[in-house]
Amino acid sequence: MKLLSLLFILMVFLSCKPRIETSFSEKALQDQLVTLSNDMITFKNVLNHYKGKKILIDVWASWCSDCIKSIPKVSQLQKNHPDVVFLFLSINDSLTDLQNGISKYGIKGEHYLLPSSWDGDLGEFLDLSWIPRYLVIDEIGGIEVFNATRINDSRILNALK
Repeated sequence: MKLLSLLFILMVFLSCKPRIETSFSEKALQDQLVTLSNDMITFKNVLNHYKGKKILIDVWASWCSDCIKSIPKVSQLQKNHPDVVFLFLSINDSLTDLQNGISKYGIKGEHYLLPSSWDGDLGEFLDLSWIPRYLVIDEIGGIEVFNATRINDSRILNALK
């Protein structure tokens, strides 16, 4: 009986595969972002603006210690890959908090506030359980790297080559 229980548990663990997405759901694409000038724009329109370029998306917040610790590594990637668009989606509570965080930590790139935060359509699509979270989007808008939790993840480094 113990052997059967052990085999069952093993089968459950082996059948659990991480979700790997290659494109965004329409609901996620329609989620609203806020620009630094306080205008609303859909996530889809943001991605379309950078179509033809590789995009690294960094989901972060200025209160997140893990996010702050990764900033020097993100900055180094920006220097090593100047042709890549670095798109920062913040789940800060307000645009002011986001702007203060950008200024305080000197983060260069394209910045948007994700007002729906963890529970909106984009947050749910990304299955946000913690941040930072990283994605790489290819030149035609497909997801090349989905939900990496570390900026030095080998999938990110390989996708940016």
